[in-house]
Amino acid sequence: MLKRVLNILEYDKVVEQLSEHAASSLGLQLIKSLEPESRLEKVKEWQRETDEGATVLRLKGHFPFGGITDIRASLKRSKIGGMLGPKELINIAGTIRGTRIVKNFILDIVEEGTKLPLLSEIVSYMEPESQLERSIESCIDDSGHVMDSASETLRSVRSQMRSFDSRIKEKLENIIRSSGHLKKLSEAIVTIRNGRYVVPVKQEYRAAFGGIVHDQSASGATLFIEPQSVVDLSNKLNEAKAREKHEIEKILNKLSEQTAAAADSLLDHVERLAKLDFIFAKAKYAKQIKATRPKLNDKGDIYLKKARHPLIPADEVVPIDIILGDGYRAMIITGPNTGGKTVTLKTTGLLTLMAQSGLHIPCEEGSVINVYKEIFADIGDEQSIEQSLSTFSSHMTNIIDILSKVDHESLVLFDELGAGTDPQEGAALSVAILDDVFYKGASVVATTHYSELKAYAYEREGVINASVEFDVQSLRPTYKLLIGVPGRSNAFEISRKLGLPERIIEQAKSQIDTETNQIDQMIASLEQNRKQAEAANQEANQMKAEIEEQRNQLKNELEKFEREKRRLLNEAEAKAKEKIQKIKAEAENIINELRGYQQNPEKIKEHKLIDAKGRLEHALDALSEPEAKVNTTAKTNEERTSFSPGQKVKVLSFGQKGHIVEKLNPKEYLVQIGIMKMNIPASDLKAIKDEKETKPVVNVRTAKSATKTELDLRGERYEDAMIKVDRYLDQALLSGYHQVSIIHGKGTGALRKGVQNKLKNHPRVKSVRFGGAGEGGSGVTIAELK
Repeated sequence: MLKRVLNILEYDKVVEQLSEHAASSLGLQLIKSLEPESRLEKVKEWQRETDEGATVLRLKGHFPFGGITDIRASLKRSKIGGMLGPKELINIAGTIRGTRIVKNFILDIVEEGTKLPLLSEIVSYMEPESQLERSIESCIDDSGHVMDSASETLRSVRSQMRSFDSRIKEKLENIIRSSGHLKKLSEAIVTIRNGRYVVPVKQEYRAAFGGIVHDQSASGATLFIEPQSVVDLSNKLNEAKAREKHEIEKILNKLSEQTAAAADSLLDHVERLAKLDFIFAKAKYAKQIKATRPKLNDKGDIYLKKARHPLIPADEVVPIDIILGDGYRAMIITGPNTGGKTVTLKTTGLLTLMAQSGLHIPCEEGSVINVYKEIFADIGDEQSIEQSLSTFSSHMTNIIDILSKVDHESLVLFDELGAGTDPQEGAALSVAILDDVFYKGASVVATTHYSELKAYAYEREGVINASVEFDVQSLRPTYKLLIGVPGRSNAFEISRKLGLPERIIEQAKSQIDTETNQIDQMIASLEQNRKQAEAANQEANQMKAEIEEQRNQLKNELEKFEREKRRLLNEAEAKAKEKIQKIKAEAENIINELRGYQQNPEKIKEHKLIDAKGRLEHALDALSEPEAKVNTTAKTNEERTSFSPGQKVKVLSFGQKGHIVEKLNPKEYLVQIGIMKMNIPASDLKAIKDEKETKPVVNVRTAKSATKTELDLRGERYEDAMIKVDRYLDQALLSGYHQVSIIHGKGTGALRKGVQNKLKNHPRVKSVRFGGAGEGGSGVTIAELK
């Protein structure tokens, strides 16, 4: 792209805003060198990179780029044998650590299920030099100081240095604290001159100290003397410092050699880190300006939905729709000055440049951008003072240059085409220029004041009119772009609003030819029709949205109803099949059991016959009941839960028959079963016909007498008593008792213990206790049944 066009469209200001989001100098360098790309596939790749960066920010909210610096100069110096300083080595270790963190960060997101193919490819080749990182960190601390632990020699030398330093300070402290020396010193302090410890001695006492003079005061009255008593120690300290320096250089050289061995790999990592910093800077910028990823093409289609100029403050910018393609490649925008024509032109050009640079653009989702080989622009007053060219000459020079380069892969932006000369000649030139550019196949957006160009779109296929809206009532532009409608100057309406006499306005109108009046009337009619159509379209869209929402809601409700219906039917069918199979199996087992009793009548126990009979009747009744079916009418349910006194019923939970004694409330009845009266819920009752029941052809004996709520075992042998307890419990359970009493007496306690063990191990006994006061005490055991 031409540098001049980038400046006109203020591309450099977008790059400057983007630069603020770079995390390091690595990404900043790439941003500063950013230019639009003209190859469609490359632009698509850049857009995907930015999109993946935006996905990461949306999921994690940040990108860990801390500790990474530009170490390329240090790496290159290590490759030619240079010794790196401690700070340089620490920066290298920090960058290696940052590389590892960045790679793990991206791969962790991928492992969680997010697809990041481009970012994954970038980090997949980054293998952090962990051994070099450990070597550096074991020798140099975060402040860049070579640690004692870097080598045993360094540790020993520094130990000697601390010893010498301590002894020197001790001797000097003794000197300045000595009462005999106080009057000889200018001050009782120890200081350093030329790297040696000295004391300030008065000139006249120079001989009293001996040693070496390293400095003197400006007046010469004070000499800074290193006393003879510490000279030898100072010499040894300096020798130790020299050894320390040599050892440090040895350590740094070794680390530099290790760095040189890994330099090529590290240089590659730095380039990849720079690319990542650049990508995430673009993603952060997109988030800041609320930008979206555009769809890209090379067929000349542009559709910017609610486009916003990124350099206009968010609270001031007016979103506009810009459309090129769909049957036309040229747009002629007309309208008053300060109405937003130039902003529309710049928005189109700048957003195209941004998209071709891999940046997301401030538009709504679904916006479309064409990728152009070149973008040309003639915008603003570019009069050249040096060349003494007029405004018209300056623009025409620029247009001539554009016409010599434009082709079918170009976007051309003309602002106030033909302005600055005679209106009639300017309009004719504008038409000719537009024709030349249009027939070369370029996409064109042009702004103009000339009325002749308003008819241009109606005469040529592939060209459309547009205008910027102006509110005559408020005398202010709305900055809205109206596609398909040419603009009016509104000069007469504005003048009338401002108070210009009507006679002058009418006289001015009479000076305009009939054709121009007809065009203005046609435009006014088009504007009115457009507003009516927009209002009707908005109302229709609102009604359509409401109907669509209701339709979707009804559709969802119907689908939900059908799913629930199928679920309930399937569930009822499954339960019915399961219950029938279970009842059939139970009935079969009972019949086989009863047939076995017929073959061995001498072994039959009465309570077992009663239990088998009850279970068989319950199973046969359950088979005949329509419980496996779904109740379909309210009448059936009502008949089942409404009974009259004296009516014969069956208690479903017990499998026993009885009759209604009294209706206690709509949901509960008093029912007599044998000699017992019980409160039974209506839902647990079923009406039965008042006639003799058909019984299974099985010879069984029933209980000969009603079961009591207590069993007396006093005087019984232990074995007989246990048999009686078993039989009694079965009868009590069949009778529906919740609590029974076993009388065993106190005696030796053997019978009492046996009864309690029997009861505690019975599956239908809930709890066991001794009788209380008035219940027989420890001679009676009370059992609560389940």
